Parts: sequence; C-alpha cells; structure tokens
Amino acid sequence: SLSSFFVARSALGFGESGVFPASIKAVAEWFPAKERALATGIFNAGTNVGVILAGLSVPWITHHFGWRWAFVITGSLGFAWLALWLLLYQKPEDHPRCSKSELEYIRGDAPQPTEKIKWLRLLPYRQTWAIACGKFLTDPIWWFYLFWVPDFLERQHGVHLAQIGLPITVIYVISDIGSVGGGWFSSFLIQRGVSVNAGRKIAMLVCAIGIIPIVFAYRVSGLWPAVLLIGLAAAGHQGFSANLYTLTSDLFPKRAVASVMGIAGMAGAVGGMLIAKIVGYLLQWTGSYMIPFLIAGSVYLVALAVIHIVIPRMEPAGIS
Repeated sequence: SLSSFFVARSALGFGESGVFPASIKAVAEWFPAKERALATGIFNAGTNVGVILAGLSVPWITHHFGWRWAFVITGSLGFAWLALWLLLYQKPEDHPRCSKSELEYIRGDAPQPTEKIKWLRLLPYRQTWAIACGKFLTDPIWWFYLFWVPDFLERQHGVHLAQIGLPITVIYVISDIGSVGGGWFSSFLIQRGVSVNAGRKIAMLVCAIGIIPIVFAYRVSGLWPAVLLIGLAAAGHQGFSANLYTLTSDLFPKRAVASVMGIAGMAGAVGGMLIAKIVGYLLQWTGSYMIPFLIAGSVYLVALAVIHIVIPRMEPAGIS
C-alpha cells in the first residue's frame, strides 16, 4: 500500500542520513586539510559505484524475481556496510598502526576543542548557512539525475527499463572521474601554495563551468550524445560536492563536522523534495525537459556565488 511504502521510504531516509556526516567526520579525523578534498572525492565516488551496480542489477532482479526482491536485496546491503564499519573503523589515536609521526601530520592544523558541540550552537554561524545553502541548491540536481534521467531517456530516446543499465553505467562512471578529479584538483592547488579559500573555490568554479553544457541535453537527437552531456554534468556535480563537503572540515572543528553535515544534509533533502514536485509540474506544463536542464546547468554558479558572498575569505567558525 502507499502508506506502508511511505513508512519504508521514511525509514530508509532516516537510516541513510548518518552515512555522509560520519564519512565527512572520518575524513576530518584521518586527513590534514590539504588532502581532505581528494579523500572526500574518493569515498564520494563509492556512491556512484552503488548507483552503477543498482543500474545493472535492479532491472534484472525486477524482471526475474519482481520488484519486491529488488527492495529486499538492495536494502540488506546496508547491514554489510555497517558490520564492516563497526569492525574496521578506529580514530587515528586509537589505531595500532598509526605512528606518532603520522598522528602529528594529521593533526598539523590548528588545535581542536575537545568538548562536545551541540548542533544548536552551530546555527548562528554564517559558515553553517553557507554550506547548507550550497547543499540546498545543488543536491536537488543530483536527485534529478537519479530519479528523472531514466524517464528522460525513455521519453526522448526510447530507452526502456531493461535497456537502461548501460547508459546509466556510463553516466556514473564519468561522474566517478569527476568526484575524484574535483577533489584532487583543489588538493593539488593547496599543496602548490594556493590558499584553502582560493583552492576550494577555483575547483568549484571549474566544476560549475563544466556543468553548463547540460542545458543542451534536451535538444540532442542521439542517445549517446545525451548520455555524455549528462555524464559530464554528473561529474561536475560530484567534483563540486567533494569540495563543498570538505568546506565543513575546513571551517569547523572536528567535533562539529558531523553535526554541520547533518544540518546541510537536511537542507539538501528539502531541496530534493522540492525538485521532485518542480520537475513534475514542469513536465505537465511544458511536456519538455528544457527548463529542468536549464536549472541544472546554471544553479552551481548561483550556489558558488552565494557561498562566496556569505564566506568571502572562508574564516573558520570561531567556536571556542
């Protein structure tokens, strides 16, 4: 029934909500500032691997065993990840193979407060709102790719569910390259002496510019040109996101990183809920994906402008 599906989907969202805050905090605990964007880009690329595997396996499972088993099998995989996390993850200071010199290298940044920081204390800081605004504006575009691109490919190019695996795989392989590349680029700039402020924002600007060609995706006549344009935009999104995620550990002490990421993730989820309604209304109104792709191609420049206006010099939040 619709009500039971709503409950199950809400439980999924609740369960998934802690993954990225925990991951960003783990990166903040294990990497110095100049390496965090690359580390974030690598783990963020793992989400695309999941989408690739889902794109290849879920249609096959649904076709042979029914849609219920597609939910059961994919939903069970989270428990395997949880078991590995609980078994393998340790803080650097607790890890038996983390040497003193490596620990000093990781902790080479400014001293960190040790007391717990409540999330309500983070709301007055403009740094929190800069990251939340960035997520609110850009996360919906990723949701758009996840949930609406299959419909676009079917409407525009006649790609049915059983045929969607290869195009989706190509899109998310390209996005993996963008995730790692975007994180690497800002880390490369910072290691060459560029400030953290300039390094992150230059990388985000390059990614935002690379996304712009997506505005033409609705006009191309061939399937693979459309797939490549969407893949390029997805790569730009992931590179942009790798640096946006890393701003959290650039601007806040490690004790606050997960809470800030949770606030920003909620803002992104609100944007994601809105985009579902907006795209649906636009398709009813125009019968075309023109406006959704125009939004997807331009919103990253808007997000970067907002971030720069709110935190022009990227000063760390003054949490004592």
